[in-house]
Amino acid sequence: MFDRLSGKLSGVFDGLSKRGALSVEDVNEAMREIRLAMLDADVALPVVKDFVKKVQEKSVGQEVLHNISPGQAIAKIVNDALIEALGGAGAVPLNLNAVPPIPYLMVGLQGSGKTTTSAKIAYYLNRRERKKVLLASLDTYRPAAQLQLEQLANQVKVTSLPVIEGQMPVQIAKRAMEVARLEGYDVVILDTAGRLSIDEALMEEVQNIRDVAKPAETLLVVDAMTGQDAVHTAKSFNEKVGITGVVMTRMDGDARGGAALSMRAITGAPIKLVGMGEKVDALQEFYPERVASRILGLGDIAGLVEKASETIDQEESERLAKKMLKGKFDLNDYAAQIGQINKMGSISNIMDMMPGMGKMKEKLGDKELDTSILKRHQAIISSMTKAERKQPAIIKASRKKRIASGSGSTVQEVNRLLKQYDQMASMMKRFNKLGVKGLMRQGLSALLPKGMTPPPGGGMMR
Repeated sequence: MFDRLSGKLSGVFDGLSKRGALSVEDVNEAMREIRLAMLDADVALPVVKDFVKKVQEKSVGQEVLHNISPGQAIAKIVNDALIEALGGAGAVPLNLNAVPPIPYLMVGLQGSGKTTTSAKIAYYLNRRERKKVLLASLDTYRPAAQLQLEQLANQVKVTSLPVIEGQMPVQIAKRAMEVARLEGYDVVILDTAGRLSIDEALMEEVQNIRDVAKPAETLLVVDAMTGQDAVHTAKSFNEKVGITGVVMTRMDGDARGGAALSMRAITGAPIKLVGMGEKVDALQEFYPERVASRILGLGDIAGLVEKASETIDQEESERLAKKMLKGKFDLNDYAAQIGQINKMGSISNIMDMMPGMGKMKEKLGDKELDTSILKRHQAIISSMTKAERKQPAIIKASRKKRIASGSGSTVQEVNRLLKQYDQMASMMKRFNKLGVKGLMRQGLSALLPKGMTPPPGGGMMR
């Protein structure tokens, strides 16, 4: 998400950085390009107008026009404006400051991912906040909707309200709150029914449930891939029901991102959480400053560290690091490394969180960022014998054919894996030989194979 907007904004800043002090005409031209980039990203027109006006007012000041690096100065102004448009610095947490059981009302259209998101929030609250959560399905219209929530509740290891045939949504909400009070639950998540489109019957039902449950949070679930339709949905729900926050699903998709940039300005409600995949733990708090940094190609180091700390096995990482530094690195270790990377999600998302990697992604192309490459490597290694994994040097032509056949791959793919492993092992051996002092003297190029040069600025600091 945001790749197109990020690429176009980077082009604007690159163009400005090549000039000296800027003229008013330069700023106006940059603002025109920013406006077009945001409209292309499906940002709502009123939001674009307000955004460009704010940036332009600050950019034509003397401090920018005569700044020693005006391109960077405007980038900073755009960054601040993006943060403001996305909701201001810092995540807005879910409301847990109420007398338990705290009711959360989940609303949205059918197909937005509401039921799955309800389970994800239950998992999030149970795991991170140590809250006892009760899930209750109020969807009596969609076939098997209540069964779906029950299965998801079992998956995330929380309780779901038993289904009583014939009960209507308001009755289920009342029963859920009563059970929660009697059995000491901290949070009750009420998953309401959705429709294919907004209608009076849907809104009236949600209003009745709201009046009975008196929710501390009314969370609207919207699909980021639907663009401006998500914004129109949010506006309608906010006017009819009143929402306290937004949960955007499929934020890991290839949508243009306009819905996220428009949501706060159109509804006044903050984006509180975002879905970044199908797994139950693929739910994250929404940090406007981190998203703004990623849009501008500055990465999200804080988010990357957070993600790594949650998913990576620290003991396993330390074991691998020690083996690598000693130059004892075999294909078992390489497979373990791949497993650690896979836990963090797609390579594309990881690269988005690393500063300056946007242009690298463009050069590599989508195929190179596909995690299926890593999965194929795992399959190839799994088809090897224990001896082959420990001593890859013994893998010759006949063994390669057997491994390729057993893993459903080609001999060429086996060769590529072995070459990649050889390069990594060689770098580790050179590092072990040089030591830290030697590496500081000779720089990163000392680790690379002959003929390969490090990227600009890739040498060690002296």
